[in-house]
Amino acid sequence: MVVALAPMQLHAEEQKQQKELDIPEIVLEHLADAYEWHIATHEGKHISVPLPIIIRSKNTGEWHFCTAHSLPEGFFFDAEHHGKIYERMPDGTTVRPIDLSITKTVAQIWIVVIVLIVIFLSCARWYKRHNVRKDAPGGFVGAIEMTVMMIHDDLIRPSVGERHYKHFAPYLLTVFFFILTCNLIGLIPVFPGGANVTGNINITLFLAVCTMLAINLFGNKEYWKEIFWPEVPMFLKAYPAPVMPVIELFGVFTKPFALMIRLFANMMAGHAVILSFTCVIFLGWSMGVGFGLGLNAFSIIMLLFMNCLELLVAFVQAYVFTMLSAVFIGLAHKEHHAE
Repeated sequence: MVVALAPMQLHAEEQKQQKELDIPEIVLEHLADAYEWHIATHEGKHISVPLPIIIRSKNTGEWHFCTAHSLPEGFFFDAEHHGKIYERMPDGTTVRPIDLSITKTVAQIWIVVIVLIVIFLSCARWYKRHNVRKDAPGGFVGAIEMTVMMIHDDLIRPSVGERHYKHFAPYLLTVFFFILTCNLIGLIPVFPGGANVTGNINITLFLAVCTMLAINLFGNKEYWKEIFWPEVPMFLKAYPAPVMPVIELFGVFTKPFALMIRLFANMMAGHAVILSFTCVIFLGWSMGVGFGLGLNAFSIIMLLFMNCLELLVAFVQAYVFTMLSAVFIGLAHKEHHAE
């Protein structure tokens, strides 16, 4: 009798383990980059869109083009390094090969670029066909023009300054619409949306480095004078130690670092909270019907609230990043005013 019940008990234990949800693991898995675009799971089978993997072997020097389901021999996904591809060498060691794969984040960036090209080419076609002195754009074109004018006239122009704002307006407008579009498409829960682009610190690092280059490569001599020879007492800038120049030079790197962390942390946190409330729905049903109904109602209300809040955050974070970039660029072009 005991022998007959043992398989049934093992089967029940397996079902119980399958029902248990590891919410942190699910959230981190959805926030991380991947070599395939997961869409859904049906009856234990994962439905996903394979993405091209492009890797170069450090052992043979050969390039390999494949997908996540057809990795060449010697390559594997290393769970200890967030699922990145590693290569096992003949001596047993593992190394990171040159990886130029089209990951989920890269594919999402391409989708964002295509969306932006379609939007602005459509707007340009309207202006080409109409006389702007007689006809005013309406609808979608009017909304885009209103947004562009708001960012250009109310943010970039006063922050950078009258003399230099025209040189930096294209970059700052591009950054604003890129971040805004990434944030909005990232809120779409189904393919081709849902990727956490601005919640990826590599993307925010690249944007911050672009702003840092715009600040320091084109800063005038007054900007560099304020860093290396500020107007402070001599003992603060030269003797016995150059305290102020060191602090100001350190600020050259802390400004873009703050831009990077601010955007990354806010967007990643928003996605994590939404995913957590989604997991609570399944967790409630695994605890019983009573818990399921109560937690479902709570989770749905919070999900609606968080998604509405994320729509606001999507715009605010794009606006704040552009505003701070414009302010930092403006500080690099301030003129010397004699007393």
